[in-house]
Amino acid sequence: MDFHKAICGIALLVAASQAHAAGAAKQVSSPAASFNQNAASSDIGQRIENASPGNGQNNTTSRPLLVKIQVLLGRAHFSPGEIDGRYGKNLRAAVVAYKQANGLPNPDEIDTALADSLTRNGRAPVLQNYTITQEDETGPFIGSVPHDFRKLAALNAPAYGNPQEELAEKFHMSPELLRELNPQADFSAAGTTLIVAQPATSPLPSVARIEVDKSTNQVRAYGEDGNLAAMFPATVGSTELPAPSGTAEVVYVSHNPAYHYDPSKLHFGPKHAGRLTIKPGPNNPVGTTWIALNRSGYGIHGSPDPDLVGKTASHGCVRLTNWDAEVLGRAVRKGIPVDFVGKTPPTRTASRA
Repeated sequence: MDFHKAICGIALLVAASQAHAAGAAKQVSSPAASFNQNAASSDIGQRIENASPGNGQNNTTSRPLLVKIQVLLGRAHFSPGEIDGRYGKNLRAAVVAYKQANGLPNPDEIDTALADSLTRNGRAPVLQNYTITQEDETGPFIGSVPHDFRKLAALNAPAYGNPQEELAEKFHMSPELLRELNPQADFSAAGTTLIVAQPATSPLPSVARIEVDKSTNQVRAYGEDGNLAAMFPATVGSTELPAPSGTAEVVYVSHNPAYHYDPSKLHFGPKHAGRLTIKPGPNNPVGTTWIALNRSGYGIHGSPDPDLVGKTASHGCVRLTNWDAEVLGRAVRKGIPVDFVGKTPPTRTASRA
């Protein structure tokens, strides 16, 4: 087992698996109608598959259309963050970035030009049927996930709270949307068939440069040809502990990292508890992937709270959803530049790394 040490927000992190070279309140989204919970899952799914933008209509309030556009943007590696069927900050940013990168007009509108471009290279369904396996139900599940580092450190692993959380993250969805699409489903029963998102299956091509934008809370990845290849919503530092400026480099990538809390190097957390080790797991403070930079204390990593990514502050590091961090982590290599641009807007520091 390889061990690498880094500091996240001046918190000590030890990567304990597969190392290789290389809060605030939830966001209030624009109003959108809920799905009819009395409708069959197949009917809801068909509405999503058939959804299309209408000229002269407010396309930001159609839940079926928003789910469809979120899935398609994720496949194109212009991540909307958590798929929730809401027109929030992260979806707006993904629409703008995709349309600008592809030379489409009206960059902040969900319209026919966007939908046609997203489906030009394939019209595979945005949803799929998935049967819950026995492995999905193996757990362990820890119930309510604590935020207190002392309680997290006492766990054998900061695992998922319940099967619904696990299944939602597996398909890049919010737990609430998973329930809306499957109103009668028992998420704890193997053999149950669900309707879920069908996210990207193609890997992100090799990344030659990363840009972290502190002003917009985005991470942008550029390919070997210099073109924008991917955009991810991110939580980037805070006013109290801003992310660095200038250019850093990727040092290595680690999967399933353990998190080590060192109160002598921190200004947050239970200082009187002494040093704490939080074992690897999806609800670890740095999630499931750690991309170490050559700036002491800084890295790009996953998050136990996908619904808060891009909407709160961090303790200096760059936080993505777990699935976006995993995609980026597989596409980078040691030595590629990471440019920090923009200025951190006034924020409050979030409670995690």
